[in-house]
Amino acid sequence: MQAFVGAGGPPGAPQAAFDGKKYLIGGNWKCNGTKASTAALVKTLNEAGPIPARTPACHGDIAVAAQDCSATGDGAYTGELSAGMLADFGVKWVIVGHSERRTNQKESSALVATKTKAALDAGLSVMVCVGETLEEREAGKIDAVVLDDHMGALKGKFSDAEWAKIAIAYEPVWAIGTGKTATPDQAQEVHASIRKWLAANVNEAVAKATRIQYGGSMKGANAEGLLKQPDIDGGLIGGASLKAEFITGIAAVAAKPE
Repeated sequence: MQAFVGAGGPPGAPQAAFDGKKYLIGGNWKCNGTKASTAALVKTLNEAGPIPARTPACHGDIAVAAQDCSATGDGAYTGELSAGMLADFGVKWVIVGHSERRTNQKESSALVATKTKAALDAGLSVMVCVGETLEEREAGKIDAVVLDDHMGALKGKFSDAEWAKIAIAYEPVWAIGTGKTATPDQAQEVHASIRKWLAANVNEAVAKATRIQYGGSMKGANAEGLLKQPDIDGGLIGGASLKAEFITGIAAVAAKPE
């Protein structure tokens, strides 16, 4: 099913929030919904509260996203959906490298990088997901996984213009669907490391401009504490995006002025 991006939308969309950052809030509906339930959810979100020009009805700063795309173009790839096909349907964003794809489908970081390039070539913007498991965190392997492997696969692959269409979503796997959430300090530490990696391996301008989202049980109750962190530029929301609190709690926090 779809995901959608709002409360900040595509780069350049107007946004008033904490320090003037353009927050990027994605709702990942995962494999949920029918046409009827999706219509009901959109109605619920539209009626959830006043966020001027930021309700999920395809306003200027709302864009429909896909949850994955093929690493290939058109051709004899049964079961695949190419980035070009998504673009042809008017999709603006795609999520690649989600932990559920990396784990369940055994997708490598090299494949994620290839998908990212295919999406960019088709004119899509991309949310690239990175993140460690609990075992990797407890073994002190956060940098090895998030920076050396996940981010490392992106090194040298994209121009500055392409990086302008990439967001990084840090999703600690141990906090996805578990109800656990990284503390603001824990999340900020990894986000800062990702930004430092971008400065060292791409350049300072890209590091400053790239939006790094937090994904991992963000909800209305903890959104403000996370979004106030200097290197957290939005969220990629799972379960909470299926509820009115996506608007009333999370997007409302991102949209409010200081």
